[in-house]
Amino acid sequence: AFFANKLEHESKHCNGKGFQRQGSSYFDRVYTANQNCGHAYPTFLAVLWCAGLLCSQAPAAFAGLMYLFVRQKYFVGYLGERTQSTPGYLFGKRIILFLFLMSVAGILNYYLIFFFGSDFEIHIKTITSAISPLLLIP
Repeated sequence: AFFANKLEHESKHCNGKGFQRQGSSYFDRVYTANQNCGHAYPTFLAVLWCAGLLCSQAPAAFAGLMYLFVRQKYFVGYLGERTQSTPGYLFGKRIILFLFLMSVAGILNYYLIFFFGSDFEIHIKTITSAISPLLLIP
């Protein structure tokens, strides 16, 4: 909602009419940042749900909250110089990778249970709970 509101405000500020693509370079940066964030959210939601359902809910929820803060940092950084958005982008990629690896670990555990009868769920939850605070390291 913040991104869309910022885009609408900048659109009205640039030309006084509704949403149009033409405008200042600042409007172009706001528009591009909004589009980048909008394109990243479906992937984020998919891996967040998979990690939460297949592996462990608490580390997935923590990573999800961190991702929302990181996207905010990316958006605000994108409005400044382009190099200011790079840390938020890289941090977001790391969180998505963590969620993806949690999903893969949950799927592998399911197949280990199905084929071999071995359950590593407790070990996987312990490892993901221990690793999730490491996401705070920039």
